[in-house]
Amino acid sequence: MEEIKILIADDQTLMRDGLKTILELEENFRIIGTAKDGEEALAFCKKKSPDLVLMDIRMPKMDGVECTKILKNLYPEIIVLILTTFNDVNYIVKALNYGAAGYILKDIEGDELVKAINDAYKGSLMLPSSVAKKLVEKLSENTKVKPKEKKLLLDFSEREVEVAKMLSMGFNNRQIASSLFISEGTVKNYISNVYSKLGTSDRTVAAIEIKKIIES
Repeated sequence: MEEIKILIADDQTLMRDGLKTILELEENFRIIGTAKDGEEALAFCKKKSPDLVLMDIRMPKMDGVECTKILKNLYPEIIVLILTTFNDVNYIVKALNYGAAGYILKDIEGDELVKAINDAYKGSLMLPSSVAKKLVEKLSENTKVKPKEKKLLLDFSEREVEVAKMLSMGFNNRQIASSLFISEGTVKNYISNVYSKLGTSDRTVAAIEIKKIIES
């Protein structure tokens, strides 16, 4: 199995050491460093190039969300897997929007963490069911169309509104599919419908138009 070079970023020494101990037991994992905040994580990545960063969200100086944003801009090839005790929807949306490969909770079992890292390295979006459910619930709340939106989104189904709003937030098709528990093919069909109803075939134009509708 291909070796995965991992950086652990967490402000708690016990958590860093515990994760390091667990992950070093895996033959294909190599822990190349640890960091206690986002600034240290960025500095480390400038000197060495991990394949994957296990990133805590709540850290001093620079939190995991901001670090993910900067890290993915500088080194898009580095995989960021958010690790936290906080299943906060706003953090989930921001982290994924900035390019995180997934979001897992710190109470995850050791073997599940190992699987999550291997899956994320292979390109899968990691989102535990409890987090995905909360995200979908939040999106469902947001699909209650405001009066100003009603006329413009009159022809949109409830699911099309969900997909359109996630599209406007920068989610790619794979992330939308995973979050809504539907296939990527189904997502493509919904997006085609959205394009058709907005009168465009450009994703960026569609996202801007949806944002205008939502924020009007």
